[in-house]
Amino acid sequence: MRNIIDKQLWQEIISAVSFSGEVTFMEPMKAHTYLQIGGPADVFACPQDTVSLENILAALNEERIPFVTVGGGTNILVKDGGIYGAVISLKNFRRSDIVKEEKDMLLLFAESGMPLQKLVSFSKERGYSGIEGLAGIPGFLGGAIAGNAGAFGYSIKNALVSVRMLNPDKGIYEMSPDNIGKLGLEYRASKLPEDTVVLSANMRFRKDIKEDVAKRTNSFLKRKRETQPLSEMSAGCVFKNPEGASAGRLIDEAGCKGMRIGNVEVSRMHANFFINKGDAKASDFLKLMDEVKKKVVKVFGAELEPEIRIMGRDVNR
Repeated sequence: MRNIIDKQLWQEIISAVSFSGEVTFMEPMKAHTYLQIGGPADVFACPQDTVSLENILAALNEERIPFVTVGGGTNILVKDGGIYGAVISLKNFRRSDIVKEEKDMLLLFAESGMPLQKLVSFSKERGYSGIEGLAGIPGFLGGAIAGNAGAFGYSIKNALVSVRMLNPDKGIYEMSPDNIGKLGLEYRASKLPEDTVVLSANMRFRKDIKEDVAKRTNSFLKRKRETQPLSEMSAGCVFKNPEGASAGRLIDEAGCKGMRIGNVEVSRMHANFFINKGDAKASDFLKLMDEVKKKVVKVFGAELEPEIRIMGRDVNR
């Protein structure tokens, strides 16, 4: 396995394939995550189209070079040593189109790089119901599908009709209504393989009274703004809610609000948010996660599981 991807190796990899897009080397991942923490990626590539994405993933697979995909970088913690291999950004995949519009429903196509809040706004403006509870959740559609994003009883799973994906071995394939259950979409998780990329999805929304959709959407967004530190540097909810309980409440009642290690602090507004107070390190974030988990186990006997996606290498590796 290669130690690092440099410019010469990258040129060798793509010389035999068609690739259109942007490429940078030793790219600081803190510039591509909401948390603004993380060391450099060996290579950071932004394919311009599906052909370029398919070609580069096949080439990386052949060279046995690992890759990860990122969208909006909303629920990601990158370690201080950065990411070995390639990071593939899907920011250029933002097409959307109305497939079918009938009296009582809308079928919408959207690529994985579509900002989730654009979909929420579109549904609100057109009076279609189904994702109102996702108001205020940042990030892109692809990440929302991979993590089955949701809130207030809503989830992206309930809107999905089909999902188109890319795997270096299988190529492009689609999960249709008959087999979409194989994605294993459950609470804040899916069974999507690490090397599989969400390309696009077809979603169905139900026609509703426009004013009612707007009222629900605005209400959910207001509640988020009142209870979550949306304007601060965070990765969203750090831990999943245990069955029948709120992770934020457990962390709060275990006395963890305001706990701080280095420049990472447990939010005083919502205890399941950890805030980067400025130039924070991933190592401190992980230490704080461990301390919070220990306190919750000691007080409640409950094991918290990460909701954020942790990736990369430590500095000394």
